[in-house]
Amino acid sequence: MSALEPNPDLYGLPFTIDEFRGMPYRRLGATGLRCSAVGLGTWKMGLPETGDEARTDEKTSHRILDRALELGVTFWDTANRYNSASGNAERVIGRWLAANPSERRNVVLATKAFGSMDGRTPNHSRLGRANILAAAQASLKRMQTDYVDLFYFHRFDPETPAEESLAAVEDLVRQGMVRYFAVSNFTVDELKLYRALEESLSVRCRVAAVQNRFNVLQGESQAAPGVLEFCARADIAFVPYSPLAKGLLTRRYLDPKDAGPGDRLYDEGTLGNVATPEVLDRLRRLNALAERMDLILSQLALAYTLSLPGMGPVIPSASKVEQVDLNAAAGKVTLTAGQQAEVRDILEA
Repeated sequence: MSALEPNPDLYGLPFTIDEFRGMPYRRLGATGLRCSAVGLGTWKMGLPETGDEARTDEKTSHRILDRALELGVTFWDTANRYNSASGNAERVIGRWLAANPSERRNVVLATKAFGSMDGRTPNHSRLGRANILAAAQASLKRMQTDYVDLFYFHRFDPETPAEESLAAVEDLVRQGMVRYFAVSNFTVDELKLYRALEESLSVRCRVAAVQNRFNVLQGESQAAPGVLEFCARADIAFVPYSPLAKGLLTRRYLDPKDAGPGDRLYDEGTLGNVATPEVLDRLRRLNALAERMDLILSQLALAYTLSLPGMGPVIPSASKVEQVDLNAAAGKVTLTAGQQAEVRDILEA
């Protein structure tokens, strides 16, 4: 069907829509962009046969992307350096988009730039104008698309004038290569600096979101405390990465003896440090509460995360299609005030 032909599937749609295929959408900060409440992190996707240390091969990754779209999980998060700075996570997405060109309009695609990539000189990293423009162009080429919906700075650059970095994003927006702008691994002070420059320079592309580490067990990164509260006040969406604490907030670690190869914390050798008796007690109590609510542990964790002030979409990863289904279901859960209090009581015990 060409763009000029009528599409009967669209007949009778309401004037505005707040969900897609049953998945609720939420506004990204103060922008007009709306994202699926549950998105998809793609750091596991790549080409493991090349030695990039990806955990999900291309065939499985494409099945995951297929299922995500079917469930309305359309906010897809990646980065140029995922999987050993190979660019392969972006390539996997690009090949999916090439095979499904009519679906590009339905996907909200996010990627990042900062670290050494696409060259080995000092100018191929940080947030200088040259690297930002080159990184964006290279990412679009790998993803086989003309634009990215959300472009992140992967971290703050204290060595480059912030005005230079923001002006480069402005140029990307004017050229139609980037639609919205965000940052990752920023502190409150760094966000305040960007906010002040936005006002003084009238930057058109304001910070829409901050992607920092967060999960309900461990909270925010110790290196960037208070960002979630700042986001709630400043109307910036907080997008938590690793919202399931590298799998800790799933049922697989309720008994650490059951963990083995293929489980991330086991493979990284950090399970013993993370799964302390206190943490395991909280996990088991959260699991019992989830079962009383006809949920599983990971769904309760994601649903509670989505209920927090300032929270934007969550982006759990998936290495199996079934995990996409389980995570997507959490986006449709609305916890009552009483249920939220029960979760808080367990987390704060």
